Amino acid sequence: MRIKPEQLSASLQKNMAPVYLITGDEPLQATELADAIRKAARNEGYTTREVFSVDIGFAWERLAFSAESLSIFADKKLLDLRMPSASPGTDGSKALITYCERLPEDTLLLITAGKIASAAFKSRWLEKLDKIGVIIQVWPLEGQDLLRWLRQRMQQRGLDAEPEGVRLLASRIEGNMLAAAQEIEKLYVLYGARKLGAQQILDVVADSSRYDVFKLVDSVLSCDVDRIYKIVLSLRAEGIVAPVVLWALTREARTLIKVRVALAQGQNREMVYRSNQIWDKRRLIVENALNRLGESELNQILAMGAKADRQVKGQQQGDAWETLLAICFTFASVDIVQV
Repeated sequence: MRIKPEQLSASLQKNMAPVYLITGDEPLQATELADAIRKAARNEGYTTREVFSVDIGFAWERLAFSAESLSIFADKKLLDLRMPSASPGTDGSKALITYCERLPEDTLLLITAGKIASAAFKSRWLEKLDKIGVIIQVWPLEGQDLLRWLRQRMQQRGLDAEPEGVRLLASRIEGNMLAAAQEIEKLYVLYGARKLGAQQILDVVADSSRYDVFKLVDSVLSCDVDRIYKIVLSLRAEGIVAPVVLWALTREARTLIKVRVALAQGQNREMVYRSNQIWDKRRLIVENALNRLGESELNQILAMGAKADRQVKGQQQGDAWETLLAICFTFASVDIVQV
């Protein structure tokens, strides 16, 4: 059974499932959800806990051995399986299928994993787990979802902020929910439980936005000019080297060219997207970019990328970061003046 993060509390109050899987790429939510499950398990008498970290060479038979072993004190047992790669591999898949088919008594399995691709949910181990356990997917929050989360988080600390203040907080910590939680704690310590104005938040909250090259790519595809400016400036200030940004932008241009060619040849759209790793969350902005950018524009981006590469290597005069910004604007279909 799949549930949303906000549904976990109510689900735990009803009854505990034998297996939980938390998967996604937002660490704060994943950590807090796992903590909530561990706390509920302790309250239900699962006092023995064993932690397994799945890395290269992990012996999956350890999971089966622990599941079949009785505690010395006959306590209920929590098996805490941490799988950063999000893929158990062949041996792990078999071990998890076997576990789900032969659920041990008085044992709860909690799996925390990295982001699992949508296509992977058709694998047997996930289908087995979906039938007998609970799956929770966590994603970085954006837009209204982020604003709602911030309001709820502040209310938990007795803080009531004006809508403008909440939006300001969101703009300062976008992409970094751990920083958001820390800033809310800072506001509580400084002001206590009270209503806050936008200026009070502005005076306290640092700009903790976590922008990376992948957010930059999504911004150029979405034609978000203000965000493009802010991310590029942030990346440069943080010391991100220009070749990393260049790689991300030119990689996206080549991907769009491959997709355009494949679709023009009459290939199945779903198969083309899947083979180029264009998943559901990015599909709309990619399709809009394909409709907006023709072959000439995409080739122009690659030509400008070659120019930036020469500037990085000192083979051509000019600032590579200025050229990268020009590439972003070309991607976003913004008219620029070449000097």
